[in-house]
Amino acid sequence: MEFRQLGLSGLKVPALTFGTGTFGGGNELFKAWGSTDVDEARGLVDICLDAGVNMFDTADIYSDGLSEQILGKAIEGKRDRLLIATKASFPTGDGPNDLGNSRFHLIRACEASLKRLNTDYIDLYQLHGFDALTPIEETLSTLDELVRSGKVRYVGCSNFSGWHLMKSLDVSRRYGWPPFVAHQAYYSLVGRDYEWELMPVAVDQRIGTLVWSPLGWGRLTGKIRRGQPLPETSRLHKTADLGPQVPEEHLYKVVDALDEIANETGKTVPQIALNWLLQRPTICSVIIGARNEQQLRQNLGAADWNLSAEQITRLDAASKVQMPYPYWHQQSAAPTRNPAVIPNG
Repeated sequence: MEFRQLGLSGLKVPALTFGTGTFGGGNELFKAWGSTDVDEARGLVDICLDAGVNMFDTADIYSDGLSEQILGKAIEGKRDRLLIATKASFPTGDGPNDLGNSRFHLIRACEASLKRLNTDYIDLYQLHGFDALTPIEETLSTLDELVRSGKVRYVGCSNFSGWHLMKSLDVSRRYGWPPFVAHQAYYSLVGRDYEWELMPVAVDQRIGTLVWSPLGWGRLTGKIRRGQPLPETSRLHKTADLGPQVPEEHLYKVVDALDEIANETGKTVPQIALNWLLQRPTICSVIIGARNEQQLRQNLGAADWNLSAEQITRLDAASKVQMPYPYWHQQSAAPTRNPAVIPNG
């Protein structure tokens, strides 16, 4: 397994990270993702470690904390061999302070995660979303306290916009607090919005990106085809309206290109979609999920090989969409004066 430097930190992370959103199935949303129990989780963890995947991503809201709890039990006796990434920000209760990035909530959330994970420290602690109500100084000073206390090793964020990320980096550096080294973002062949603003920021500021939902919210599993009904087992039946929307014809155009390259390479559609991401700028690790051993082993097959430049070009062309303003203007009017703008295909 290839290991990559996580942003401007000295930490090396595997090109693939295992996402544990399938652990638990504690509510209707997460049941659609999976309901892996402790025994099954132990087996998946062992397969990952044997393949060199030693980073596991979770969050306090995944199955109402059950994902962290199951992960904690699944890694018993193995803590020193792996990296744990978790997240906080979203509601964990009905109280007015049970959400957000306030000092009150983050300290309580971190301590609760440590208890569920049965560990003394979290390797990468991430804000799950931006909190516009809490002063950014309060949030970042709290993360500094968590790092200084030894409860957290590195800090990152998720689902920020470009200005959220830049403002946070500026404030952290101004006060000498640990800056974000990672940004966990949605990115896929059917969702390339990341390239418009967040990728140029990550290039300029050397932020390592961890990709969530790399198969387009379950659309690039190889089960969706032009002219065919949605498979009965697809989680899209329950979750399609909760995630990113993809125009049907655009999806089929991308799937057609993936099918062509699958026939050429002997790889599966998911493996090709994941491998494309691994070759994009700023991507440190792609978070893969799996309900079972078969899915996990298939996703692990996305690493340690590369699509050809010509195949990447074809996938770029099939997945290209019109960029919103001001990005289309910057690219068309003065591309040589905006080297940080990453072309969309």
